[in-house]
Amino acid sequence: MDKDLRVVIVGGVACGPKTACRLKRILPSAKITIFEKGKDISYGACGMPYYIGGVAEEIKALCDTPVGVTRDVGFFKNVKGFDVECGKEVVAINREEKTVTVKDVDSGTETKVPYDKLVLATGGKPVRPPIKGIEANGVQHFHSLNDCRKLDEQLKGGKIKKVALVGAGLIGIEMAEALIDRGLEVTVIEMFNYIIPALLDEEMGLLAGKHLKAKGVNLAMGSPVTEFVTDGNGNLTAVKTKDNEYPADLAIVAIGVQPNNELAQKAGLAIAPNRGIMVNEYGQTSDPDIYAGGNCVATNYVYPVMGRPLFTPQGSTANKEGRVIANHIAGLTEPFPGVLGTVICKAFEYNIGRTGLSERWARDLNIDVETVLWTGPDRPHYMPGSGPLAIKLIVNKKNRKLLGCQIVGPGDAAKRLDIAVTAITLGATLEQLAYLDLAYAPPYALPIDPINTAAHVLQNKLDGLAKGISPLVAKKKIDEGNVVLLDVRTPWEFEEVGLPYDVVHIPLGALRSKAQELPKDKEILAFCKLSLRGYEAQRILEEKGFDNVCFIEGGVIGWPFELRTNQ
Repeated sequence: MDKDLRVVIVGGVACGPKTACRLKRILPSAKITIFEKGKDISYGACGMPYYIGGVAEEIKALCDTPVGVTRDVGFFKNVKGFDVECGKEVVAINREEKTVTVKDVDSGTETKVPYDKLVLATGGKPVRPPIKGIEANGVQHFHSLNDCRKLDEQLKGGKIKKVALVGAGLIGIEMAEALIDRGLEVTVIEMFNYIIPALLDEEMGLLAGKHLKAKGVNLAMGSPVTEFVTDGNGNLTAVKTKDNEYPADLAIVAIGVQPNNELAQKAGLAIAPNRGIMVNEYGQTSDPDIYAGGNCVATNYVYPVMGRPLFTPQGSTANKEGRVIANHIAGLTEPFPGVLGTVICKAFEYNIGRTGLSERWARDLNIDVETVLWTGPDRPHYMPGSGPLAIKLIVNKKNRKLLGCQIVGPGDAAKRLDIAVTAITLGATLEQLAYLDLAYAPPYALPIDPINTAAHVLQNKLDGLAKGISPLVAKKKIDEGNVVLLDVRTPWEFEEVGLPYDVVHIPLGALRSKAQELPKDKEILAFCKLSLRGYEAQRILEEKGFDNVCFIEGGVIGWPFELRTNQ
């Protein structure tokens, strides 16, 4: 490797600095320069909602190392050994002469800078839909550190009372909590009928949405925005949807991010159908001397659709790709294996996570799948901090391999999600997942961990023992009629909360002696608080000669619709 290797990196937030730091450590002689159009570098964009919500007391914390040293130009020069030039925009790639044209943002002066290897880490940009009034004062995005500063100053001014969040994705959900915590009235507007629709299946999105509503967030689901309404001076006054109009002093448009690929396109580099820059497993573009990583690229989806380009704007992915790029430039051929699209977010007391394929996506790919929705505590009920979880597993019926997992609830979702990520990545079957030797002690888990138990229930379904149906299927059957809802909980549970329908209540302990009170000419849907007693009721009734019985997966805890309460 040439000791005077010249490496130019375009973009200084995540992938760019990671590439430079890694490359300088393994190839100290490399001459590395990062050009960044903005003034902020190497900041934790994912932490911005937590600054707005007051968790991070200073915005500077998003730019600091764990010991409080700010990652600025001087830090990278003196500690890491490479140059960062802010306020410098790379406006063209001249591939034949291997130079980039760099424009000074303030003066407009342009210079050409040579490179031996070029890395594009240009990131993503917010989707800006062509909606009437989107240019109004008070309509903005929440994407950069400047956006964060601007919003904070507006909120400190005290004039903003009502905020509309357009889009119920990760940013919309995290910002809803942050703004509620600042005492604002928040409406989340989403064109689909449940939150985080790009990542979750419907029953899981509805279940998570119930918690947001309970915390005071107004959810306007199934309502695409048609107009940002303004006064005579061009200031936002309301957000109009096809069904309603919501007063708002501020609207934050957060309907997604798209790859910032203009520089690559102008240079003639290959672009994927999803607009991400096409790269191989080493981060190389269609020009082998030009690499790309982070939110500007089309990342490969690792399983089960090997090699399928997937746009997954995640800071974690950007950093991993930066490492792979640096390795390859330095002669270490370590391929990037791809991603599962794993995400997790916090919504008040709830954790919401997913990895791998959703049921909807798997069926769109014509994969024959089976699913289960399991609910239960994350650790023994007597331990402080014990909280329920709803876990949905998706497996391939043909080979019984785990394809996807979604988790919602106040319990420890991250631990179980990471187990699912590992299982999917390594091609684990349901049987292997069911018997993983996971860490157990009462402060951390149950003797049989929730992810093990969910796998056991799904095994029972595939083996024909458990006849569970999802809440969505149950709701449809109830609405169509000719079913008997059988509640097998205790009397005190029944009095406290339940499904808002005509229900036959027979506690599980009395079911064997009272089974004859149930009709055999109707389908029976058994349920309990979780789903274990519902499953046991199904088995008891089948022993008694009932052949049209199933149980509602998730029980009352996992019911994503309205409940009857006596409070």
